[in-house]
Amino acid sequence: MHRPRRTFRTTHPRTARVRRAVVVGVVACTGVAASWFGAGGSTAEPSGDFYTPPAQFDATPGAIIKSAAMPVLLAPPTAAVRWPVPAQRVMYTSRLQNDAPVAVSGTFIDATRPWQGSGARPTIVIAPGTVGQGTQCAPSLAFSTGIYADLSRLSVSANQEAISAVAWNLLGARVFVTDYIGLGTPGVHTYANRLEEAHAVLDAARAAENLSGSGPQTPLVLWGYSQGGGATAAAAELQPVYAPELNLKGTWSGAPPSDLAAVVRQIDGNLIGAAIGFAINGFLARYPELQQDLDKVINPAGRALLATVKTECVADIIAKQPFTRTSDLTIDHRPLIDHLQELPDAVKVIHDQLIGTLTPSSPVLMTSGINDDTIPYGQVRQLAVDWCDKGATVTFRTNNLPPIAPGTTFANHFGPELIDGFGTNNAISYLVDRLNGKPLQGCTFD
Repeated sequence: MHRPRRTFRTTHPRTARVRRAVVVGVVACTGVAASWFGAGGSTAEPSGDFYTPPAQFDATPGAIIKSAAMPVLLAPPTAAVRWPVPAQRVMYTSRLQNDAPVAVSGTFIDATRPWQGSGARPTIVIAPGTVGQGTQCAPSLAFSTGIYADLSRLSVSANQEAISAVAWNLLGARVFVTDYIGLGTPGVHTYANRLEEAHAVLDAARAAENLSGSGPQTPLVLWGYSQGGGATAAAAELQPVYAPELNLKGTWSGAPPSDLAAVVRQIDGNLIGAAIGFAINGFLARYPELQQDLDKVINPAGRALLATVKTECVADIIAKQPFTRTSDLTIDHRPLIDHLQELPDAVKVIHDQLIGTLTPSSPVLMTSGINDDTIPYGQVRQLAVDWCDKGATVTFRTNNLPPIAPGTTFANHFGPELIDGFGTNNAISYLVDRLNGKPLQGCTFD
């Protein structure tokens, strides 16, 4: 089943347009991001109480609870880009893991130019990478200007999805970027919870259809890297059961954290080690029985860290708690994952988060850096193998970027994101091929 990867080559004019649009999007967004970071740009809260759900709302998954116009400064004005890009801040209905309805926020960017592929105009749902756990970390808060600052908390959050959003917008696709459950809207963000992330992604697709009036036959692709890769992987395998009406054509799952225990061991002590606290806080919100066991093993420093990171963004933990080691947070100074794997309630939680127990019914591109210092390569490849053994159509591509400053996340984790999304492992071209109806069967490994 694991045949050598097939290489598709074409000189079709449409392919050239796709490549030009990707390049323009990357260059434009990189310029905007640089200008904002260079200027130390920040914004005041632009949305009032938008993120507070009404007491009662439509419980139908994907229902639109409210929306508001929002200009997006994704790229400088050019002949190809309407500027500022018109968008909407959206609140829509999704589901918790116990199937209770919940309000989720996000960003919808409707198409402003003709679709550059073949067939009907598609919807692209983007699942963001790790942004944090505080409500102020919601990607939609940073989307208008590229960066959001909450001076009262000394907290900063950047729009990490600007490049992918503008690239797809330039291709003429509709784009919806979910904030996930508990970011922006009330409650704890359930970081790394596979069911709730999958629900938020699939219901974002439904919300986009409701906003555009395009209907469930709309071609759909899912795009995500890191936390987003885990969310799109979980959504792809859950879609046949949770949202079978969606016309899912393909998924990019870049560096998905499919095996939580392996990921926790990998990031423990690296630059974003404190992100382990995001996951623990999210699990405590859904599995309160875990609290009693956790209290037996963590020390006061551990309790303080969990309380602190619950209100912080990823840039904040890098600045304030870099290279956190969980052995400093436990009573006996053993790594926290060692304890979790000995506690029955914790073992259940970790098992519940495993991606790969279901099977996607549409093609998936999986990418991973061989030297990724944040999301272990081995567990990503294993997910691809597991899906292939179940009969899924998976293309697995390895990023061979050499190790650069291991443990600092930036080069060896974020570097492959740019390369795999827009470079040699071009995820956009792979997904456009799926939207254009190019056949793909079986599994290929590179």
